[in-house]
Amino acid sequence: MITLAADTSTVTASCAVAEDGKVLSELSIQYGKTHSQKILPMLKNVLAMLDKTFQDVDLFSVTTGPGSFTGLRIGAVTIKGLAYALQKPVCGIPTLDVLAYAMPDFKGIIVPMLDARNNQVYASLYRKKNNQLDQISPVAGVHIDRLIEQMQNTGEDIMMTGDAVPLHIQKIKNILGGKIIEAQSVLSFPRASCCALMAERAYYENKAVSAFELKPVYYRKSQAERMKELSGRG
Repeated sequence: MITLAADTSTVTASCAVAEDGKVLSELSIQYGKTHSQKILPMLKNVLAMLDKTFQDVDLFSVTTGPGSFTGLRIGAVTIKGLAYALQKPVCGIPTLDVLAYAMPDFKGIIVPMLDARNNQVYASLYRKKNNQLDQISPVAGVHIDRLIEQMQNTGEDIMMTGDAVPLHIQKIKNILGGKIIEAQSVLSFPRASCCALMAERAYYENKAVSAFELKPVYYRKSQAERMKELSGRG
């Protein structure tokens, strides 16, 4: 089964092709043009490198959030459009799941976190053993101090990844010290290859949906929506 996956949830755009548990190709870029300009050519190229086209794809996949509102919409609309046109199934994979899946097996807790601005982060806690991911706390948009308190309460070593890590790592280490392990920067953005592999697994667990059913998940209101509410109160 050929799976094509995309991620546009952060400033890095990523796409990949996997087949039966093996990653065949992957492209990631953080430069220049917006995701809306980049992602479709990237998807075409990642297939063309394998002498394949969209018609060869059996399953489409995309990260569904949390992440940038605009980025999530771009990824979802692109993948939904392709899947609908070709009448193929889709698997949406949570962004933090993809970040955590890229980590090696770890005896402690894995904490992926994405920047939500104003000292807020999107985060969740996971365990990973034998390449199996277990989410032990729900995704939440919280103040960094609340997340640090939650991590401190586990009493375990913690591996951290995601674009919010460079913004807050010094404060976290000042409080939790040697319990914190910072993942390599190459793993700090959601990899479409991980999304593709997780989508394959989800497909065989009967979790695929139609293009109409796929929706990004927003864990907080957009800035425009929040500003509109504030202006309405005036």
